[in-house]
Amino acid sequence: MASSQDDAEKPKTKRIFVNHVDQYQGKNVAKYLSRCVVGASLEEPEEEDDARSTSSSFVAAPKEGCYEVVGTVKNRETEKPDFCKEVIKFDNKDQLYEHLVECDIIVYDITEDPDQIDEAVWAVSELHSDLDKIEKPKMFILISTVMTWAKSKPLDPDDPEIPFTEDDYRRRKPHPNFKEHISAEKTVIKNGKTTKVRMTLTDKWKSMHEMEILNKSEYIQIHNKAKLVTYVVASGLTYGAEENIFHFLFKAAWHNAPHLLCFGNGENIIPTIHIKDLAAVIQNIADSRPKVRYLIAKDESNNKLDEIVKAVSQNLGTGKVKMISQEEALLSKDIEQSDFDQLLVNLRMDAVNVKENMRINWAAEAGLVECIQQIIKEYKDSRKLQPLRICVLGPPAVGKTTVTQQLCEFYKLHHIKIKDVIDEAMDNLGKDQSTNKIEDQYVIRFFKDKLHSMPCQNQGFIIDGFPKTSDQAKDMFVADGEDEPEEAAKDGSFDRAIMPEYVFNLEGNDEFLRHRVMNLPESVVHGTHNTEDGLMRRLEAYRSMNGDDETVLNYFDELEFHPHKLDVTKDESPMMKDTVEQMKKIIGAARNYGPTPEELEEMKRQEEEARLKKEQEEKQEKERREAEEAAVRKKRQEEWTTRLNEVKREEYELLETQSIPLRNYLMKHVMPTLTQGLIDCCKTRPDDPIDYLAEFLFQNNPQVD
Repeated sequence: MASSQDDAEKPKTKRIFVNHVDQYQGKNVAKYLSRCVVGASLEEPEEEDDARSTSSSFVAAPKEGCYEVVGTVKNRETEKPDFCKEVIKFDNKDQLYEHLVECDIIVYDITEDPDQIDEAVWAVSELHSDLDKIEKPKMFILISTVMTWAKSKPLDPDDPEIPFTEDDYRRRKPHPNFKEHISAEKTVIKNGKTTKVRMTLTDKWKSMHEMEILNKSEYIQIHNKAKLVTYVVASGLTYGAEENIFHFLFKAAWHNAPHLLCFGNGENIIPTIHIKDLAAVIQNIADSRPKVRYLIAKDESNNKLDEIVKAVSQNLGTGKVKMISQEEALLSKDIEQSDFDQLLVNLRMDAVNVKENMRINWAAEAGLVECIQQIIKEYKDSRKLQPLRICVLGPPAVGKTTVTQQLCEFYKLHHIKIKDVIDEAMDNLGKDQSTNKIEDQYVIRFFKDKLHSMPCQNQGFIIDGFPKTSDQAKDMFVADGEDEPEEAAKDGSFDRAIMPEYVFNLEGNDEFLRHRVMNLPESVVHGTHNTEDGLMRRLEAYRSMNGDDETVLNYFDELEFHPHKLDVTKDESPMMKDTVEQMKKIIGAARNYGPTPEELEEMKRQEEEARLKKEQEEKQEKERREAEEAAVRKKRQEEWTTRLNEVKREEYELLETQSIPLRNYLMKHVMPTLTQGLIDCCKTRPDDPIDYLAEFLFQNNPQVD
């Protein structure tokens, strides 16, 4: 009995279909729903969920009874995401339909891929036509766009600030480029309202059994309506996670573009919604089957385009914005026509039903501008764009700058050198410091300002040879607001925004360093401290500052940032490549967008040149080996021919020598008799010369008595 009760209390899962789970919206909606317990939005949210929503763009790990997500992918090579129960691979629509009818809820997003509009319309139409065959109730949710409202006339021409609500959806007019979207919306709503009655009502039946027949008809209508319920969600422009339509702004700001571009006058109001909040709207619809079938999904904001651009620029970039005309904007390679149309939309909307009837644990209810810091954090986390912070220390002339330059180029980091920092700070102050020594407190202030700058906070940095002392390190990395650096260091507190993750100390003995400086070209040494006398002075100062327990390395060590000590005296590679590679292995992979298209093209060109060069070298090596082998074969052939001729000559001489006795015998005993026999044969001319000659030789054989 207890077992059956437990089964009754056990949450029941539902199978939900989401199209294109490898794209921004499909992926994030599907991921969110896969972690939602069926029916959870009908209950009061827990307090801890409120706190969690502010620190993460997604809810906690999945629990029992969550939605089972199946879906399609745009790129067929995509592997099945972890949050999906199954990825549907199909060759025709019949195969896809077999999977759709097994789902309780079908969600189609048509905002990203126009090709999905026809598929969504086909899917809802097929479900509607098969109502009599379908056993389990189906819910169809179409995620459309507010662009189907873009050309709607104001509710009150005298008061254009009155917002549109769901009640006005029949008055909506689409942007010219979004007519297919509104057509899909109408089809979905229509298929959710109309019914399919297979009974023929004749006049005779109607007169005899009017009440009975009408009851049957009403039953079939209600029954079929319950089998398919449809919803349209007009979504605002989505943001959050790795970003979607606003990504070009975030990317440009992160890459330290001089200014962000704002199209037109920037006064247009853009309806927006965080992608997690859009997913929460879908969750609420799936759980509660609301009576309203057309819903607007947007946050509370009415941000203008220029407000959004400025917020991104000020919190992620240089803070500068450049207004450009719509014609100039269309020439940009970073934005497509559909995105351009959406960014210029001007709509005041109010999501009444979402606000009043849905329980949403909002990720960004106040909108993108108000929640910009949280949105930027999500963006960096989702795209793994965390800054790399590195410090390279060591004695003078050990090669700090050499390795730092290469690491900065590889990881796309900012090279922070003390001279550059001071020069930049003094230029900003309008002062000349060429003849004045700057006190430590000002140098450290300059460094802190530089490391807190947006470029260093976005990509990261490598500090080249600073701080030089423990005191400088304590003052430099103490968190702002801490009164006593000494006490802060003891407590283990520090400024996490600028504290290096990796500390490298390049080590080399004085003799090695002196030898290195002595071998530098005169052009490099002239006008610098890298003379022998200058080096020895600097080395003496360095050793004196790092000879006791109060060293820079000890400072990092005590804070659990253990320095990596690298002996460079054994590195004989050009430009210290071996040391650089050793450091790369410790640091790991880069944390940026990777190579730009231009850099990829250059890398491809270099790889092609390297390949051709390698092929040429291999060809030349092959030809060289073949020539050497041919020369060896020729030499061996000549040697063999010479030896063969020598053998033939020796054999001939041997035969000649061996034939002398035989020739002498023949000349003495055989040839005279044979010659006489031939002469007689010629004289006699017998009928058988051979027989005659044989008889002659037999009779005249000198050996016969």
